[in-house]
Amino acid sequence: MALKVAIQMDPISAVNIDGDSTFRLAEEAQARGHSLFYYTPDKLIYREGRVLARGWPLVVRREQGNHFTLGEEAEVDLADFDVVWLRQDPPFDMGYITTTHILDRIHPATLVVNDPFWVRNSPEKLLVLNFPDLTPPTLIARDLATIRAFKEAHGDIILKPLYGNGGAGVFRLDPNDRNLASLHELFTGINREPLIAQKYVPAVVKGDKRIILVNGEPVGAINRVPAAGETRSNMHVGGRPEKVGLTARDREICAAIGPVLREKGQIFVGIDVIGDWLTEINVTSPTGIQELERFDGVNVAEKIWQVIEAKRAAQ
Repeated sequence: MALKVAIQMDPISAVNIDGDSTFRLAEEAQARGHSLFYYTPDKLIYREGRVLARGWPLVVRREQGNHFTLGEEAEVDLADFDVVWLRQDPPFDMGYITTTHILDRIHPATLVVNDPFWVRNSPEKLLVLNFPDLTPPTLIARDLATIRAFKEAHGDIILKPLYGNGGAGVFRLDPNDRNLASLHELFTGINREPLIAQKYVPAVVKGDKRIILVNGEPVGAINRVPAAGETRSNMHVGGRPEKVGLTARDREICAAIGPVLREKGQIFVGIDVIGDWLTEINVTSPTGIQELERFDGVNVAEKIWQVIEAKRAAQ
């Protein structure tokens, strides 16, 4: 089954072809005979009842410095496509949210992956609130006194922006730290959003496990180990990926959240587990499939496309 596939993503010229999950998904789609069309989020258009995009036919290749070719720029009706990938990186701001509202108007007749309604309503640090028994003690608040009381109760906490990504703005505040008020002043001066605080999990020094789920089923994991002197393990900030297996606790977590992800149309998801605790459920633009393929030989992109092809065949 040859599908017409549109990919909404950040500029393709800047991707790392050895690490970018969107590139790997495009590469696999092309290998399976699907045609590709690429556009950036600012080229998404709603006009008089139609959902349009200005972009380019796309061909990708695994060649450093020459990894893509664009066809002639065109304006297309996304309702004419079989699949649209929602793959731009956060921040999860009003620009991002607006694209989900627009893409809602063609889904599911055109299959948008992941389902934009539930991407909008299940951002990474909020969907975990559905599973309090699986997560470390968590607080979402903007009020300094409330955050201070949470810190006094738990001693050692992580404080970060509620809608941040890639490890940006993540701070560990241990019992001796005196910077909470200053950080609160900094964050609240930037935006009007709450902050999220979680009890610090010491096991993070051994790594922050990224588990990939496809249609609610775990297909493997990589361990992201913080660089020396770092609390954050995100690969964007120097975390080192390592081969790792799934534990019984990991499978318990996946069994609890998998049916919810499947029900909400979240086909490609990456969850973060530190020690025995679920910390995030990443649905907006998860990563890690290339690292997993290198470590375990698991072609996650193939598994994702098999699910999408089956969904299209059933329509």
